[in-house]
Amino acid sequence: MANLAELLESTAEKHPDRTAIVLGDSRLSYAQLDRASNQVANLLVGDGVRPGDKVALSCPNLPYFTIVYYGILKAGAAVVPLNVLLKSREIAYHLDDSDAVAYFAFEGTADLPIGKWAKEAYDDSGTCRSLLPVPAAPDRMPWADQPSEFETVDVSDDDTAVILYTSGTTGQPKGAELRHRNMRDNALAGKEIFAVDEARPDTYLCVLPLFHSFGQTVIQNGAIAFGGTLVMLPRFDAPAALSVMLNETVTFFAGVPTMYWGLLGALDDGVDVSALAAQLRMAVSGGSALPGEVHKDFRTRFGVTVLEGYGLSETSPVASFSVLGQEPRVGSIGVPIPGVDMKLIARDWSDVPDHPNEVGEIVIKGHNVMKGYYGRPEATAEAVKDGWFRTGDLARRDTEGFYYIVDRAKDMILRGGFNVYPREIEELLMTHPAVSLAAVIGVPHESHGEEIKAVIVKKKGHGDIGEADIVAWAKERLAAYKYPRIVEFCDSLPLTATGKILKREI
Repeated sequence: MANLAELLESTAEKHPDRTAIVLGDSRLSYAQLDRASNQVANLLVGDGVRPGDKVALSCPNLPYFTIVYYGILKAGAAVVPLNVLLKSREIAYHLDDSDAVAYFAFEGTADLPIGKWAKEAYDDSGTCRSLLPVPAAPDRMPWADQPSEFETVDVSDDDTAVILYTSGTTGQPKGAELRHRNMRDNALAGKEIFAVDEARPDTYLCVLPLFHSFGQTVIQNGAIAFGGTLVMLPRFDAPAALSVMLNETVTFFAGVPTMYWGLLGALDDGVDVSALAAQLRMAVSGGSALPGEVHKDFRTRFGVTVLEGYGLSETSPVASFSVLGQEPRVGSIGVPIPGVDMKLIARDWSDVPDHPNEVGEIVIKGHNVMKGYYGRPEATAEAVKDGWFRTGDLARRDTEGFYYIVDRAKDMILRGGFNVYPREIEELLMTHPAVSLAAVIGVPHESHGEEIKAVIVKKKGHGDIGEADIVAWAKERLAAYKYPRIVEFCDSLPLTATGKILKREI
């Protein structure tokens, strides 16, 4: 097996009548999904798309995403999934930077006019020669009249399957070029790390954006590899997610920390989640560190222990995960998954001494590491050395090999010559009875270089808590150089499309 699309073909052959995708009242079997992706492949080949070409895709969590995704792969082309929140100028950049020759774009809604932005971007693009609109009505699909049989194009393990664009917190976004074996092996790793049993397939809530590596590999490709069912939710809404999870008997939930925070916030005192607790087999968190208080509260309310993992777009994405069967170590991202190595390095690439609590930058080596940044050999050389990918994440490792994220290297605050890690302060603030969510950033300061600022969302019923109260409370619990001198309250924090707190906007 080389082509990533063979995951779908294999499952469709073994379980043709099993439900592959659920969206509201609609159901799509594996046989139907496989045939529809064949039609997409035929459409692309007829349009002149050749093996190795790049094809872009803008679509929220709808069956069309999965149909088109596998159709592109079957044609031997590489998928370039785009964030559905990108506007026309940004889309045009991604089309040209990836050398995309064709572009599938969902028509969108009044609130999210993807089709309008796509058309403007297509008109401005210098590489893209075909725009393939995907309407909401199933009977108007551009591939509807194509044959439903197709012989998947042979590829090599090292051919590019997907180009995932990084968020671009510094400079322009870069496309992480991922091989078929990167994506395939990372999806198949779920059998061991998530204890997946194909004889008793899971039902996955598919609410993580599929254009992102977490949702794409762990949910979409992982489910399809083992014959699971994808229950799609186009956007995260906590009450709707709880309802869908109960109604569709979801057994596997994966989310970012703000989703777990949202689910807890959606619970009223009278809400009975015992049925959900009884059916939920696996709760996985990734994307950023899960606050200890959220971990504890979720276990108390739902009766399910959240297991944490770690990865990046450049690592397909999963690099480490909790060890099943062991009591979770709250705050730990676990140990490297099979076939992957991790270690800590200093800024100059030298190994950090193997002492508990010694902080260094995580580097990763294994079957999951990208080919490189598409069209950027210099950026690739900076990020990858002798097969090791440097992540930009600072961590420590305990005596048993479990890793603990300290913070992003770029988020570290340098106050008066002392290194301050925002995550440590955020964890503490989350234990305050009035604090629902917190983000800590550094702001310029004339004498200290940077000062520590906390931006806080209050819990209901705590309107009387003021800035001075938080500062005094933190001062009692943190070293003098660590506690926040500046506190700001807000109704919500800005989030990325994947649910991460967007600190650069704060």
